[in-house]
Parts: sequence; structure tokens; C-alpha cells
Amino acid sequence: MAEQDVVVLLSGGMDSATVVAIARSEGLNVHALSIDYGQRHQAELAAARAVAATLGVASLKQLRLDLRAIGGSALTSEDFAVPESPGEGIPVTYVPARNTVLLALALGHAEVLDARQIFVGVNAVDYSGYPDCRPAFVEAFEALANVATKAGVEGRGMRIRAPLLSMSKADIIRAGTALGVDYALTVSCYQADEQGRACGRCDACRLRAQGFVEAGLPDVTRYA
Repeated sequence: MAEQDVVVLLSGGMDSATVVAIARSEGLNVHALSIDYGQRHQAELAAARAVAATLGVASLKQLRLDLRAIGGSALTSEDFAVPESPGEGIPVTYVPARNTVLLALALGHAEVLDARQIFVGVNAVDYSGYPDCRPAFVEAFEALANVATKAGVEGRGMRIRAPLLSMSKADIIRAGTALGVDYALTVSCYQADEQGRACGRCDACRLRAQGFVEAGLPDVTRYA
């Protein structure tokens, strides 16, 4: 494949849609990877397809992975309720090892495509305390990728790109809007309904709504 080929993890949410637009703005051929891991908010998978279609990705692959078998999160188990008020520490919406597993799948996809870059929409500013959205995680995974792959040990190298890492939600919205992202297509809510309409109460909804206010732009989110 050409050096322009990259893999982007696309969840269907605001952040990953923005990352696709950023990669496209760099003239890169985006091979989007969307993972059905058994998440509560299945509507985001339909959103990922809509985002991919509007932003002109080279390909979209959807894989299925049953993290409900492990559970331990409000997003993968009915044993936990999605919190609707801020709490202390790492919230129950954290999915154990999710980003590690998803990046590993993206790494495999990139190897097959002979791509040298993987983009991921993790954000350390509005990240709800998740440990796998921090700079140390991204740096550690890139180091792993370069000792765990054929490309890495042969010296061709692999980069993990996290362009939103230090951006506020308002900065993300401004950047994506300038690049033509239609945020009405995206789903961020932890408990969106089957039509992708947001609850307006969960942590993800609060962060998203606050981002539109701070960006000075109208909130295009579809609410139930």
C-alpha cells in the first residue's frame, strides 16, 4: 500500500469523526475500523457508517468482539447503571482494557494494509478519568507496536497518532466544524436510543453539550 494509507479507529462519536476529518485533511487514505464490542449504545455503529460515508474514507471495516463476556463496565453489563451525575475517580463507564484491545485490532489491520500510522481519538482533557486516554498510554502502545510487529522489528516503524490528546472539547468541535464534520451524524451518548438520540444526562452528553457552548456553536445533537 501507499505511504498515504492509515488506519483510524472510528466509533461513530464526535472525537473519532474529527480524527477521520483531520487525517483526510492531511491527504491521507483513511481505512476506518469500527468495533462492535457489545457496547450498550449500539447506535454509534450506524453513526460510524454515516460518518465514513460523508467524510470519504477509502474503506470501512467493522469487526465484532464480545466484551460483554468480560463485563465490568456500565457500557458492557446490565449490572451497572450509566451514571447521570459526576462522581469521584474512574467512572463505571470505563471499559476494562478496551482501548488496548481496540488498538491491537487496529494494529493487525494496519499490518495487513502495510499502513504505518494508526489514528485514535483519545483525549486527555475531557476524558472522564479513563486511564487508556492518557499520553502515557499512547506512548506505551506505540513502543509496544514497534516491538510486536513485523514492520516494527524490520525497522519500518509504526506511529500511533492521537491528534486530540491535549484539545478541549470546544477545540475539537471548532476543528471538526472547520473540516466539514456533521456532528448531527455522530453519537456520543452512553445510553442513546435505537435512533441514536442522546439522553442529555450522562457524562458524555454533558461534556459534549458543554463543548458546543464553549465553542460558541449551536448544539446539533439529536436528543430523545
